[in-house]
Amino acid sequence: MLTRRSLVKAGLAGLASGPAVVGAASAATSASPGRSLRIAHLTDIHVQPELESGNGLASCFAHVHALPERGQAAADLVITGGDTIMDCMEQGRSRTQAQWDLWQRVKADACSLEVRSVIGNHDVWGWTKSKAAVSEQEPRYGKAWACEQFGRALPYESFDRGGWHIVLLDSIFPHGESYIGKLDEAQWDWLTNDLTAVPATTPILVVSHIPILSVQPLAAATAEQPDGDGKPAFSVSGGTVHVDHPRLQELFARHRNVKACLSGHLHIVERIDFGGVAYCCNGAVSAGWWKGLHRGTDFGYAVVDLHDDGTVTSEYVPYGWTARS
Repeated sequence: MLTRRSLVKAGLAGLASGPAVVGAASAATSASPGRSLRIAHLTDIHVQPELESGNGLASCFAHVHALPERGQAAADLVITGGDTIMDCMEQGRSRTQAQWDLWQRVKADACSLEVRSVIGNHDVWGWTKSKAAVSEQEPRYGKAWACEQFGRALPYESFDRGGWHIVLLDSIFPHGESYIGKLDEAQWDWLTNDLTAVPATTPILVVSHIPILSVQPLAAATAEQPDGDGKPAFSVSGGTVHVDHPRLQELFARHRNVKACLSGHLHIVERIDFGGVAYCCNGAVSAGWWKGLHRGTDFGYAVVDLHDDGTVTSEYVPYGWTARS
């Protein structure tokens, strides 16, 4: 495993003339709003013992630490956006343990920043029972193992930083041996109460694994069965976008201080501005699951600046990794 010192030196050398930034998307309307908080959004890491992904993740952390910022901290906080490990939905205990051990080791060795994490579908243990051969009676079954790794009791949480309120949602709702993007009723009650308790003057950032709103599933769809009027209709999988997005948008409309929603899951970079909210899908640290680019999306992460006027800037930053065999 590469050391933090060697990776940071390499990152600084590579950033001598500034980071390569692509996919810039800004909601800022004022000329120069003050930055309240900088978040490094690292989603879809899919760390695994193969393909040197541990070194890849360490290289990504080094890049985060080395971002030049005129003498200021490169980032105040790291938020991982789900699918931290390659997969444990279909895996047994030993394979799952090996992946989580690798995540903890790389994080401890290569990251000195605070890390908060969202749960992704691949972080849920044993839901595909026919392959994982895991009993629901296992103490770590389902989301319990991920919650243990992330140091909290529930798969969702909220906290305050830099004048902003940040909500980490749990997008993963059971559907047979798989999942869909949806909040359960207990989380709905919690979220409703949580947003109500936030002063209207405090801007809110929401982070989910599965996008609440996305164009990509529609762009990838083809016309299938006709609708009731005989017109061609498009079908979008409930595993690619929140099936309860109308309900979420109604909730956000009652809380106009919800300014942005970050997500991952799709391994692409996308931004939608709708209903006063910026929906940013922020690529993947693993790109195409460490095998190469995914639909042109490079190995990268997002630098998300939350400003004191409630505006948000999200930029996708490749960190220079190439696929290893």
